[in-house]
Order: sequence, then C-alpha cells, then structure tokens
Amino acid sequence: MQTETQNWMMPLCQYLQATWWATGIRTSLWAYPFIQLIHFSGLSLWLGTNIAGDLRLLGIGKKPQTAADVRDELFVWNWIGFCTVVLGGFLLFSARATAYIVNPAFRTKLFMLIPLALLWHVFVQTKTPIWGQTTETSNAGRIAGLVELLLWLAVVTAAVEIPSY
Repeated sequence: MQTETQNWMMPLCQYLQATWWATGIRTSLWAYPFIQLIHFSGLSLWLGTNIAGDLRLLGIGKKPQTAADVRDELFVWNWIGFCTVVLGGFLLFSARATAYIVNPAFRTKLFMLIPLALLWHVFVQTKTPIWGQTTETSNAGRIAGLVELLLWLAVVTAAVEIPSY
C-alpha cells in the first residue's frame, strides 16, 4: 500500500533515478562509495561545528571564549559542511531514489527530522549572539543547545537505520 507521499513523489524519483548522473553513480564501482565518503566527511564537518557551538552554549569548552565567539569562528566551516552534505546527499539519493523514498527511516529523516532540526539550527544560530555574549550562557541558550544536540542525534539515528529497511 502506497502512502500519499509515495504517490506524488514516485514519478519524480523515477525521473531523478533515470538521469545520466544517477545512472553513472549507481553503475560505477567507485562513484557511490566516493560520494558517500564526501557526504560523510561533510556531515562530520557540519555536525562537528554544530556540536562545538551547542556544547559551548551548554557551558562546555574554553571559558574565555563565548558561545557567540565559537559560532562566529565556525560559521564558514559550518556552511561548507552543510553544502557538502546537501550535494552529496542529493547525489546519493538520486542514484537510488525509488528505493529510498519508500524507506520509513529515510522518510522520517528527510521529511520530519531534517526540516525540524534545520529550523531549530537557524533559530539557535540567530540567537547565539544574544545568549552567548558572556562566558556564562543564559538558561534559554543552554536549553536551545541541548535541544539542537538531541535533534541531530535523532537525525543521525534515523540515518543509521536506513540500511535496516
């Protein structure tokens, strides 16, 4: 039984999977693992910079450095990691779009957890200069950092479960 999401998404996934780049990725011996390596490297960079900022919001890290300082220093690296993750993820998805779109763990990750985590991340990024002006972060900043850590943990958990389906 197909859900509504699958009904309207399947033709798009079939089209995407039939593109020349998706076919090349899927049929190559090295392309899929290489793109997966790039995707995971970007993910490590992106989540690492997120976690560093969130830990500083929680009061963990170098005390002379405020959470706002950490955010500012890692901002460019955070976005480089994000762009790498998105590009790599899109290429990996396009290679096997029809299989991924029916995968419950993938759909949970893509349609629920990632949008929620991204919105929360943007919220935290915009509020960090306010919450993290001093070495002692406000309670709101601490809670926001903890919530962001938990959301990214949920995203990673869903991603790890994708091969199980």
